[in-house]
Amino acid sequence: MQYLVAAVVLVGLLGMANLLLTVGVIRRLRSQSSPPSMPVEGLTPGARVPQFAATSTSGEPISDELLSGPALVGFFSRGCQPCKDLLPLFVERARATSDAVLAVVVAGPGEDSAADIERLAEVARVVTEAPQGPLQTAFKVNAYPTVITIDAGDTVVSSGHTLPAEVKAS
Repeated sequence: MQYLVAAVVLVGLLGMANLLLTVGVIRRLRSQSSPPSMPVEGLTPGARVPQFAATSTSGEPISDELLSGPALVGFFSRGCQPCKDLLPLFVERARATSDAVLAVVVAGPGEDSAADIERLAEVARVVTEAPQGPLQTAFKVNAYPTVITIDAGDTVVSSGHTLPAEVKAS
């Protein structure tokens, strides 16, 4: 009987030691690992603005020459909740800058994006296109929203899913 009690106590102590070591390993892994970051969408910083041509919703021809100075470019999709959240901030930033502003609204067949286009048209040249359209391909955009800032030298300064802190010319 004494041997059985000793064996049960020993197994219990080993189980507790194992539990404590496991908790310690999990804590160490959590403190050392960084949260997963979202992949950068669009042209990478330092890249040159690609050649492109499109027509705005007002019928104005748009090309890479429009973005030959400091510029702010935003890509928004109709059915995207982060796009809905970022759109008012993008409009506010566009209103406060003297840089060229281009907004691309991506809408599939049957999606009504008139409200977004109207809001953006107040502060930017707006282009609408279907998914994987020519502007999205030229700027390497696959996820929305994507905001790209360009400096006076036609070079991408920042690209990501959030609005950059400032738009500056280099």
